[in-house]
Amino acid sequence: MLAALFAPALGLAFGWTNVFGLTAILMSVVLVLFILLAKDAPGQGPKISARDYLSVLGMKDTYWFMLFYGVTFGGFVGLASSLPIYFHTQYALAPVDAGYASAACVFAGSMVRPLGGALADRFGGINALSFMYPIAALALVAVSFGLPTMPMALAGFVIAMLALGMGNGAVFQLVPVRYIKEIGVMTGIVGCAGGIGGFYLASSLGFAKQWTGSYQAGFLIFAGLALVAFIGINIVRNEWRISFSRGYAEGSVRI
Repeated sequence: MLAALFAPALGLAFGWTNVFGLTAILMSVVLVLFILLAKDAPGQGPKISARDYLSVLGMKDTYWFMLFYGVTFGGFVGLASSLPIYFHTQYALAPVDAGYASAACVFAGSMVRPLGGALADRFGGINALSFMYPIAALALVAVSFGLPTMPMALAGFVIAMLALGMGNGAVFQLVPVRYIKEIGVMTGIVGCAGGIGGFYLASSLGFAKQWTGSYQAGFLIFAGLALVAFIGINIVRNEWRISFSRGYAEGSVRI
């Protein structure tokens, strides 16, 4: 969000090369603060071998989670990185204005991630995702047709980002319930899938524009993936509610 908000203005004022230099300075400050302030946990858990970590790749639920987060976080990151160019080329916004519009979308999606987790705690992660995926798909379908005005497009992207942002929180309400002992490695694997999803959406929009002259195909394909995730979460719904509840007091975790 901060990159979309400040980078265009800084680029115009100081040059784009200097923007990367300023970013490097900020990252260095964060690194120093981390070295000075971060501490290891007081207790040490049992050592786990690489084989134990990789065992999660033999579990089918791992790939479901990769799909679910690949759509929610991948869609979020892909849109965040693509929207400045989209607003500039589609609606002829100046780079700074395109950055502001993109930042508004990213801000909306970022702020509701905790809300997505709270809704998942209240109504269950499966129910929350079953609600969020169709909303994201519908919003992406709507914007794929090139809405006639920029405010309409902005509203469509905000809705998509709200659904995807809340979905991010809902997915990680379910991960620790399924993977109690493997939460560390699963966080990395699921996060990796989210990064791949973001790369796919950003690149597919670029290829769609290059090959067809329109972004529509890229948006529609990702909307289709959101519907695939919606179908998938309902395929595993009953099985997960039975298997995930083992080891937890009845009613202590809503899934």
